[in-house]
Amino acid sequence: MDSLSDAVLAGAPADELMRTQVPSEYLAAHLRVEDVGMFGGASDKDVRSSLRVGPVEMPELAPDEVLVAVMASSINYNTVWSAMFEPLPTFNFLARMGKQGGFAARHDRPYHVVGSDGAGVVVRAGAGVRRWKAGDHVVMSGAYVDSEDPATHSDSMLSSSQLAWGFETNFGGLAHYAVVRASQLLTKPAHLTWEEAASITLCAGTSYRMLVGANGARIKQGDVVLIWGAAGGLGAFAVQLVRNAGGISVGVVSSPEKAQLVRELGCDVVIDRSEIGLGGGVASPDQTIEMGKRLGRAIRREVGEDPHVAFDYIGQATFGMSVFVVRRGGVVVTCGSSTGYQHQFDNRYLWMNLKRIIGSHVANLQEKAECNRLFELGKLVPVLSSVYPLAEVGEAARLVQLNQHTGKVGVLCMAPKEGLGVTDQELREHIGEQRLNPLRPVGEKERMVASVV
Repeated sequence: MDSLSDAVLAGAPADELMRTQVPSEYLAAHLRVEDVGMFGGASDKDVRSSLRVGPVEMPELAPDEVLVAVMASSINYNTVWSAMFEPLPTFNFLARMGKQGGFAARHDRPYHVVGSDGAGVVVRAGAGVRRWKAGDHVVMSGAYVDSEDPATHSDSMLSSSQLAWGFETNFGGLAHYAVVRASQLLTKPAHLTWEEAASITLCAGTSYRMLVGANGARIKQGDVVLIWGAAGGLGAFAVQLVRNAGGISVGVVSSPEKAQLVRELGCDVVIDRSEIGLGGGVASPDQTIEMGKRLGRAIRREVGEDPHVAFDYIGQATFGMSVFVVRRGGVVVTCGSSTGYQHQFDNRYLWMNLKRIIGSHVANLQEKAECNRLFELGKLVPVLSSVYPLAEVGEAARLVQLNQHTGKVGVLCMAPKEGLGVTDQELREHIGEQRLNPLRPVGEKERMVASVV
């Protein structure tokens, strides 16, 4: 490791961090432009083949940016898309950004450092940064926004220049260092470890905006909320948010093992899709309606009524059922399409029953701050299920690619082991180790307790 990394790991004070030289290169998970066509017509685009871990050049810092020593990060599905070079290579995004000139030109490189989550220590702040300084413990948001765009000051997600950091921009979080705009930072919850904190910002913030924030479904007490993929990162946070709001969560999962984990997380009703004949692939219009009827019957059998809201990030395989199954006047809120972007649904069930579709993307900084506060209060807890070292980031991403994970999959970057980064042990003990890691296997929970203590 470089001397700055050594200083960060030793807990050096701010003045020592500032005196220590920034390295000219750093270790990062990245894609290479020469690999774009590597998969050809392959049916299995194994991301372990395209994700590389190696040194990349350290970029110059812009006045509004912060350099963070990344202690841990996590896998989001946009990293899987990036590593598959679908629906188009992310180098197209970088080239478009580079054409803006100035500091934006740095992003157009023959490599793409990926990753849209992270937690770490500030080691440098640009001349225009006011709120952050060396030594601050932070979490990083995936929303890369322009503070000079008028729309940003209403809702930054409506800004035409808003980008997904580490997906549509370079220098993402799956690395020893990350370059972020100061507006991407929030204070790290002091009772969480690095890897726990690195797993919360993107998925929890996205779920918060979809369900709770003023720009989403605005759930209220008693609302029945259908949550597709309830054992995934977005879904597991959605379960907690619905519970906190006094709603009734109906989670759909793909196996008995995932069903049990989601029940332990507090989901009111859990449906194993295989038990009622809901396939995981794309269905015909008639099949979609038939499966929607089966799903509706299963929900009414358990809660006595149709859902007010469908929380859907699965996309092509589920969206038609979501539109069909929500009640008259109900809402389908969507933030992604992990099974495919081309959605088909029978529009009669939408317009004649006055249903609504809300498109939602990440979350603005205020929404993320509100969500972050819920973690600080212990009202939300991380949903890590496994943690990999940076050297094995391909295996971590492959787990998500194959939907063999639950919750979030963490990646240790600069942190040498799990369990580090806690600065409020009293709050951690008050909340309880077992509650903080509800999706970790029993043996791993015990190991986590030992490592933190």
